[in-house]
Amino acid sequence: MKRNIVKVVPTPKFEKLLRKAPRLVRRAYQQRLTIFLRDQFHPFLNNHLLIGSYKGYRSINVTGDWRALYKEIIIDDDRLIIEFHLLGTHSQLYR
Repeated sequence: MKRNIVKVVPTPKFEKLLRKAPRLVRRAYQQRLTIFLRDQFHPFLNNHLLIGSYKGYRSINVTGDWRALYKEIIIDDDRLIIEFHLLGTHSQLYR
């Protein structure tokens, strides 16, 4: 079932990681977020559910190596809030 995103909330930790990321990554994140808000499952984002220690999170591609991890907070049958938690390279996140 497709739900409408009513709000995107970055956690304080995510905001800090974004501020410390290279300028190229910050710009790419803003571009990917625009795509994400139009189509959460656009093939360009490679949006997928995670397992293991990140169970409950989803991941989208920001650049070739950088990922943004988020959780969905379901409000009701057709609305949800997106909460971004982590940002990092593939190797930083999946050690």
